[in-house]
Amino acid sequence: MNTVLVVDDDAHIRKLIRIYLEKNQLSVLEASDGEEALNLLSTTKVDLVIVDVMMPRMDGIELTQDIRSYMDIPILMVTAKGESRDKVKGFRVGTDDYVVKPFDPVELVLRVQSLLKRYNKSLSHIIQLGRVKIDLDRLTVEANGSTIDLKKKECELLFSLASKPGKICTRNQLIYDIWGMDYEGDERTVDVHIKRLRERLESVSQFTISTVRGLGYRLELT
Repeated sequence: MNTVLVVDDDAHIRKLIRIYLEKNQLSVLEASDGEEALNLLSTTKVDLVIVDVMMPRMDGIELTQDIRSYMDIPILMVTAKGESRDKVKGFRVGTDDYVVKPFDPVELVLRVQSLLKRYNKSLSHIIQLGRVKIDLDRLTVEANGSTIDLKKKECELLFSLASKPGKICTRNQLIYDIWGMDYEGDERTVDVHIKRLRERLESVSQFTISTVRGLGYRLELT
């Protein structure tokens, strides 16, 4: 079970977030300010931090900067409505995503799940399928004694499919995984990248990318 640390000086906000996260099988720790959060992080394993910007003693920007100086975990920042400066500062010091108050708790949970999925996936950048090696860092596929170079999004798309061989990945899932929740394009982007992938991987016989009509795609080992 992943553990989320919620840092906010408003106890009601912390309780609301806790209720929704725990409903989605996430363990929750709470801190009322940045200093308390740092103390918890020094003694407890935490997988993701939700940080409110406006807090006494140490604000969310400073806390994010401190966390980033020695830890590589996802950080979701909560900003006040209309405070675009906080968003810019947050991204500059290392936050991964943000929500704006008043926020939809369901959206917050989806963003948390998306960040955890991206982070957990990034722990391993190589997938081995038999004699085929997909390397996300080098953006390559090694098969049949040759190396195929891919574009970044193409490799990320293949990596996502290959991490769940035999299972259907819907277009929406792939968009969330690769383009993020704020992507404003349409699902045809996935179709275009799949078409290019199939063309580039024509010489690779160890797997195929199948279309599941009306749903998405599935990588099948052959």
